[in-house]
Amino acid sequence: MHRPSFVLEQSAVSTASAGPFVAAPDAADRKHILAERVELLYRQSALGIIATIVIATVATTELWYDQYKLLVVFWWATALLISAARFAIEVAYRRAKKDDPEKWLRWFAIGALAAGVNWGFAGSVFFPSHTNEQQVFVAFLLAGMASGGIPLLSSVWWVYALYAGGIMLPFSYVLATYGAGLFTELAILVPVLYAANVVIAFRLDRVFASGLRLRHAYGRLAQDHETLNHQLEGQINELMEAHREVAASGRKLALFAERAPIAVLEMDANATILDVNPAAENLFGYASTELIGRSALRMLFSQEQPGIDETWWARFTAAAQPASAFQVPCTRRDGLELICEFSFTPLVNDEGNLLSVIAQGRDVTQQLEAERIKREFTSTLSHELRTPLTSIIGALQLLQSGVFGDMDKDIEELVTVAERNGQRLLDLINDLLDIEKIESGKFSLAPEVLPLEDLVRESLVLNQAFAERFGVRLEAPDRLPHVTVYADRKRLLQVLTNLMSNAAKFSPTGVPVEVALVVQGDSARVDVLDRGPGIPEEFRSRIFSRFAQADSTITRQKGGTGLGLAICKRLIELMDGKVGYADREGGGTRFFFELPVRRETA
Repeated sequence: MHRPSFVLEQSAVSTASAGPFVAAPDAADRKHILAERVELLYRQSALGIIATIVIATVATTELWYDQYKLLVVFWWATALLISAARFAIEVAYRRAKKDDPEKWLRWFAIGALAAGVNWGFAGSVFFPSHTNEQQVFVAFLLAGMASGGIPLLSSVWWVYALYAGGIMLPFSYVLATYGAGLFTELAILVPVLYAANVVIAFRLDRVFASGLRLRHAYGRLAQDHETLNHQLEGQINELMEAHREVAASGRKLALFAERAPIAVLEMDANATILDVNPAAENLFGYASTELIGRSALRMLFSQEQPGIDETWWARFTAAAQPASAFQVPCTRRDGLELICEFSFTPLVNDEGNLLSVIAQGRDVTQQLEAERIKREFTSTLSHELRTPLTSIIGALQLLQSGVFGDMDKDIEELVTVAERNGQRLLDLINDLLDIEKIESGKFSLAPEVLPLEDLVRESLVLNQAFAERFGVRLEAPDRLPHVTVYADRKRLLQVLTNLMSNAAKFSPTGVPVEVALVVQGDSARVDVLDRGPGIPEEFRSRIFSRFAQADSTITRQKGGTGLGLAICKRLIELMDGKVGYADREGGGTRFFFELPVRRETA
């Protein structure tokens, strides 16, 4: 609540520095102050009108003589008429919107001038024509009327000047022309008295104006003060609400960290542990009191093997960027070695200074061991299966070739079925071996510069027989653009075979699968387009994952391991390309892969 007071004091100082009391007002302020001055004139107008009528009535009684009866009645009727007109102006002002104060000031000034001239007329007519006592009465009456106008009209000094001028200047002329020496001297003093009264009215006008400006300024200050208080109150409420939200968020985060199944540690820029959750205590075997205040690099992370050491930590804190999926060796309190997967999130302020680091970790030792055992089992099983299966397929193919003589039709059909399913089983084993080699990092390519259009045509020939089993043709334009790429010939044929066989399996009978080659800038794109049922929306996010198959009847009927697209994606990425798919206009799907173009040198 100190800030509004400061604003008020500051505003008062700036106001005082611009003038005696208030700062110089702008146009809107001047109009508002003028309206208040006009309001002050009209507020006292009724008193002036009543005083005029009463004093005019008294004067009429005092000046009543038979020889001047008509002139007195005329003057008195004029005073009443002017008073009535002034009253009508006041009533009109009270009923008006008062949005033009200058107009109403002009009307008031006209009324004041008329009243003053009427009294000046009385002095000019009745002073020379009456006795000495009545002349003294007239002079006293005129002086009183001129002086009485000061408190009523001095809020606008020139209005008083018009009113008093209408009274005193004609009277001064009468005194000057009367002929007596004393009256001539009085004729000189009357303008002096008039000027003194105008000066007094002018000073009172300045006082009124300053007071009104001061009141207006302080009114605006009070309004600004109230507005500022409302704003401060709103800001305080917002801050309190934000504080409550932050406190609630803090409680939620603390509860989340406390109940989280993974280890959560907070560390400073020097890797000193500031706080841990119960899961971290269970993971590392230390109580929180044993960890807090100690260096995580020395207590938790093994310094004998590459991972999170002081050099890495210095780079991490300098960059202040999140780091995730760190698999590092850790040491429990009992000496047991663990492999933990950590993510590190730096918390920085608006200036970019590191406040703390939140580390989240989980034990992946058993998971990694299980994956190693699975890979070894898969590799061993695949090799052990592939050797006898190759022999079985070779024997079945010898029977089909007729080397051992002709077979009955039924036996030939059984041999064909056995050979075909054996081949599918061999393909599955090969796919499993390929995917395991790729993911273990043991897969190697033999890239060479080769014309991509020739490889596309070769793949069409090799896969045509397979497509005909589903009643589908593989088609490509007669002329394919010439483009060379740097890729593994065998593995690129494997990618093309997977894409074409998938398109053939899911295409309607009799509808061709179209293959196109497009060169776009520095990349060459091969498109395989089918008119199949398309890819279900819920399956699109995992279409290139291992063992991924759309769960539909037609997919199961067509068969497949769910490894083909995963292998295609990894093979193309190893050749610096990319794989994708899109819906085909009119129905179906477009699978494609892109490879960088190898520019031929002269």
